[in-house]
Amino acid sequence: MKDLTTSYLGLRLTNPIVVGSCGLTGSAAKIQELAEAGAGAVVLKSLFEEQIEAELKQNIDDYQTDYPEAYDYIKEYTRDTAVTEYLDMIRDVKQRVDIPVIASLNCVTAAEWTRFAEKFEKAGADALEINISLLPSDPRRTCNDYEQIYFDVLDKVSKELNIPVSLKMSSYSSSLANLVSRIFWTGKVAGFVLFNRYYQPDINIHKMELSSAGVFSNPEDASLPLRWIALLSGIVESDFAASTGVHDADGAVKMLLAGAKAVQVVSTVYNNGTERIREILEGLEDWMESQSFNRVDDFRGRLSYHFKGDQSAFERIQFMKHYSGIS
Repeated sequence: MKDLTTSYLGLRLTNPIVVGSCGLTGSAAKIQELAEAGAGAVVLKSLFEEQIEAELKQNIDDYQTDYPEAYDYIKEYTRDTAVTEYLDMIRDVKQRVDIPVIASLNCVTAAEWTRFAEKFEKAGADALEINISLLPSDPRRTCNDYEQIYFDVLDKVSKELNIPVSLKMSSYSSSLANLVSRIFWTGKVAGFVLFNRYYQPDINIHKMELSSAGVFSNPEDASLPLRWIALLSGIVESDFAASTGVHDADGAVKMLLAGAKAVQVVSTVYNNGTERIREILEGLEDWMESQSFNRVDDFRGRLSYHFKGDQSAFERIQFMKHYSGIS
């Protein structure tokens, strides 16, 4: 038996495979099934800022939006019991499983909802993952305007919590390495999840309307978090979790070699069932055996880009090596 244990957000995990926030982690019964399949931890299905605000106000009559259909949806989606049910689920899950349970909040502002954060800690959550989905699409706002939201949210939430906080963030930044470094030095996050996955749009040319390009990731999507975890884990002394594109043991190994402390899986579990978790763990152990590694810590971060000045020079060399052979 290989030692797959890892430390993530100061929590001890029996292995680095974490089921990310999704519909599969939206019920205590399903989470128990995921734990029995071998998951090292779970991130609960996200509670949205709008749901908390609705409970705070008991209605959303003052909800402002340029899109009337958004108002109709949120009024239908949010309900007075949303937060209560979420807290009850945390309590139920903690009675059923002995793996870390990470609550999840999806937000875009540092509004009054932040004072609800402590309720998740009191309900028994071991940590909180804050998913700040920033798509810099408003030409009236600068990069600084958008990035300040990270600091504002973390500042407010950190005042309410004693449990560790991770930030699931966007890849959109004019200087991502600098942004992550500045957030880390606030001392208000224990780790980063790279990256949140946006709604993927498409156009139906027959109906001439917007549609979804699909909600599940592909293995090719792993290249973005792989690059940035490799770059940042050698610079910032924080925990990093990979999110998006990990579908098998090979994908998990790559993220760990790049420096990830945990690897989140979602799409592959939807597509292949909970047994996929066990298959990934068995594949991880088989690879470790083939490479003579006894512990995950023996090889984690071996292929991270340790900071030696201008990181872009290394990236440039890899680019030239790859494309110079294409005629």
